[in-house]
Amino acid sequence: MHCHVPKSLSGVLTDTSFDKVAVPNMQKSTDNLSTFLPLWQLLGIGVDELVKRGMLDKCKEGPLYWLDTADSQPCIGTGGIAAWQLTAHGKLFHSGLPHKSINPIELAMDAVTEIQRRFYEDFPPHPEEERYGFATCSTLKPTQWSYPSGSINQIPGSATVCGDCRITPFYDVEQVMSKIRVYVDDINANPNALARGQRGPYSKYELPDEGLKGRVDLKFFENVGKGVACNLESKGFAALVDAFKEVLGDCKPYSITGSLPCIRELQEAGFDVQTLGFGKLAAYHANNEYGYLSDFKKGYRVLATLMDKYNTAVSA
Repeated sequence: MHCHVPKSLSGVLTDTSFDKVAVPNMQKSTDNLSTFLPLWQLLGIGVDELVKRGMLDKCKEGPLYWLDTADSQPCIGTGGIAAWQLTAHGKLFHSGLPHKSINPIELAMDAVTEIQRRFYEDFPPHPEEERYGFATCSTLKPTQWSYPSGSINQIPGSATVCGDCRITPFYDVEQVMSKIRVYVDDINANPNALARGQRGPYSKYELPDEGLKGRVDLKFFENVGKGVACNLESKGFAALVDAFKEVLGDCKPYSITGSLPCIRELQEAGFDVQTLGFGKLAAYHANNEYGYLSDFKKGYRVLATLMDKYNTAVSA
């Protein structure tokens, strides 16, 4: 991450070397501060601790550039994240007698369907998403499935599905989580309302004669994160656009609902956060993640030009 401020150009750089960005004979109206992140997942080490101690307060006078995105363009918006686990509890029984069972796999599928239906009603596409160029609106989807081992002719007693919510920065992640808890409470109050015949005439989620009801348990995992929408009116963003145009010939800011750590907290603490990077989005988290040296070479030129553009802006 790396940032510019009048008389105190501040920044944090990751995966690059700040001294390579120096421009010979450049007339500076700013000072430079770069912070290297050892491992952002370890709280108490790195930028979060520096902010806590007030050691980056001077950086609030100007933009902060966070180098941790990709595709050699400004990333002006990111998503928040809340990962979840939904465990459905039914009644284990022989699959030849489905009327005497509560099938937790079917219950989990129908519960996720109901949760998704209500989620997209409550958190539809936001008007600001188009302005920022988000590739998608906020989403809730399953990504993993598991159930106890057993015979194919046995309906299990439980089943678990995990997934995540990716939330554009125009919605509050904590509010989203609260709403989902309400959805689950409503399902558990009347689970049989989910059985509308879509699984056949003998699929149901209550056995009144046995006093049994299916239920779903919701859990949110740790490391809930907020998305960020960068300030598109700041001098720092204008300088960023000008630098990309001069070096690459154009500037095409984009937004995605992938998540980045720390930056929303930095923005809320008063920093003008702008994000950019020169890796390859297509290789994010791949088994053999990679970037091109040619892109990083251009990246150095962008950063050098960026400092020059910002110096000019604050000196005008």
